[in-house]
Amino acid sequence: MRNKIVAGNWKMNKNLSETESLLRELSAKLPDTDAEVMVAPTFVNLSGAVHCLESSIIQVIAQNMHFAESGAFTGEISADMLLNIEVDTVIIGHSERRALFGETDEILAKKVKAALAKNMRVMFCFGEELGDRKSENQFNIVESQLKNALFNLDADSWSRLVLAYEPVWAIGTGETASPEQAQEMHAFIRNTISQTYSADIAERVSILYGGSVKPSNAKEIFSKPDVDGGLIGGASLVADDFVGIIKSI
Repeated sequence: MRNKIVAGNWKMNKNLSETESLLRELSAKLPDTDAEVMVAPTFVNLSGAVHCLESSIIQVIAQNMHFAESGAFTGEISADMLLNIEVDTVIIGHSERRALFGETDEILAKKVKAALAKNMRVMFCFGEELGDRKSENQFNIVESQLKNALFNLDADSWSRLVLAYEPVWAIGTGETASPEQAQEMHAFIRNTISQTYSADIAERVSILYGGSVKPSNAKEIFSKPDVDGGLIGGASLVADDFVGIIKSI
C-alpha cells in the first residue's frame, strides 16, 4: 500500500511568528487522516517549526540542501545540519530551483545521492515546461529528468524516495492541467520505473501531483489511481485551504 502524502511547500513566505501561528492553526484544525502531512517552512524557521509541532503528526521538511557535507558554500545548508534539528526529509529538484537557480540534472543527482547517504528521505521534483507540453515532448522530458537524477540509484534507495510531478506549464500560466492529464503522466512515470527497476518498486513509490492543487480540485485529482497526494504551494499558506486539501485525500 502506497503512502498518501500532502506536503506544503511554503517557499520564501512567513516569518517566525507567522510560521508558528499558522502551524498552531493547522494543528488545531487537522482532520483525522491516514495521509502523511508535511510542511516545508523557510530554512531560518525550521527549528522553530520542529519545536512548535513536537506533539503533532505534522512533519517538518526542508525545501532544499547542498550536496557537500561542509565547506566554503556561503548561504548553503548541509544534510547534517538538517538532521541535527530533526529534519530528515528534503525537497530536491523543485522547478523554481531548476529555473531560477540553474540546478541541473547533474547537480540534482549529487544532492539526491548526498541525502540518501545520510539516510534522509527525498521528495524529488520534476516536470515539463509549457513549450515541452505544446511540442508534445513532455514524456521525453520527464523520462530524461528521472533517468539523469535517479536511475543510477540502487533498488533499495527507492524506499526513501517520494516523487513529485510538477507540470510547470500549469503553474501560474493561466493554463490548466486536467485530472486526466495528471493521471496520464503519473501512469507513465510508474511504468517507466517498472521497466527500469521492477513492478514492485513502481507500485510502492508515492507519486505526488504539484500543479496548482486547491480545495476545489483536490478530490478529483487525488481520486486518480496513480496520484498519491500533492505537493502544495500557495494553498498551503492558508490553514483552511490546506486542511480542505487534506480532507480530500
